[in-house]
Amino acid sequence: MSLLRCAVIGVGHLGRFHAQKYQAIEDANLVSVVDTDSRRAAEVAEELSIEAMTDYRQLVGKVDCATVAAITPAHYEIAKFLLENGIHVNVEKPLTTTSEEGEELCELAEKNNLVLQVGHVERFNPALISARKKLKTPLFIECHRLAPFKPRSMDVTVIHDLMIHDLDVILSLVKSNPVDVSAIGSPVLTKLPDIANARIEFESGCVANVTSSRVSQKSERKFRVFQPNQYLSIDFGTGEVNLLTKTGEFAGDNLPLEADAWSLDKGDALLDETIAFLNSIRQQKPAVVTGRDGLVALKLAEQILKEINQRLSK
Repeated sequence: MSLLRCAVIGVGHLGRFHAQKYQAIEDANLVSVVDTDSRRAAEVAEELSIEAMTDYRQLVGKVDCATVAAITPAHYEIAKFLLENGIHVNVEKPLTTTSEEGEELCELAEKNNLVLQVGHVERFNPALISARKKLKTPLFIECHRLAPFKPRSMDVTVIHDLMIHDLDVILSLVKSNPVDVSAIGSPVLTKLPDIANARIEFESGCVANVTSSRVSQKSERKFRVFQPNQYLSIDFGTGEVNLLTKTGEFAGDNLPLEADAWSLDKGDALLDETIAFLNSIRQQKPAVVTGRDGLVALKLAEQILKEINQRLSK
């Protein structure tokens, strides 16, 4: 089996981890890391004993696939160039700055028969994978994703930075179109919304209440689902899953509830995401999180931001 030649474009905090994951995969050949900051590119390249570049256009003919971990406003231009030149793309979330750009990338990938994967890494969380088997008919979903402030994410809103993780997971579980969105949010430390809450109603009747903050004093990634006769909670941070199931009718002092709980090692979701991307290329099959999946989540994020901006402008 020939090695897939790989590169990472943008090797800041997250991109560096992407490069390390490629380096750890036996059937991948990490050829180069690319960054407009030549010193940063050289530092990561030296760490991994590979070539450093400052211009992603130099990758043509040298790689089969690449991960785009540059700042969000650069996703479209970089990914478009790669797809136009026959290179499979794994792009960090959000897919692009606008859904129009995202639509163009999806069409380009489909036209050129290339894999376009979006880095919604929570899909590879062992706790979600385990719990998904139990989630058949969600009626109500509530999630909280809170994090301390990190200056590196100031180019996007908290909806595109944090909430979009939960939006993607919700959309993958509900498998229904949003029909009504109500949202509120506010800037705190940046000029963009840093805290946000959205209530989303779907055609199926399911309702999701989603809260995100990037100015919290603690980190929290909790996801709760109510469905007929069951309640399930996931702690994405610790890997803990709790399930409460109704087993009969209430009578007297008997509570017909069965409690189950399990905890999974957090594993290495980013490594699993990278392996899945390479497997999609080798097996010529759609990505676990396709460009279209990323586009649907982006459109919902845009709708939420629109609602917030309308409220803030009053």
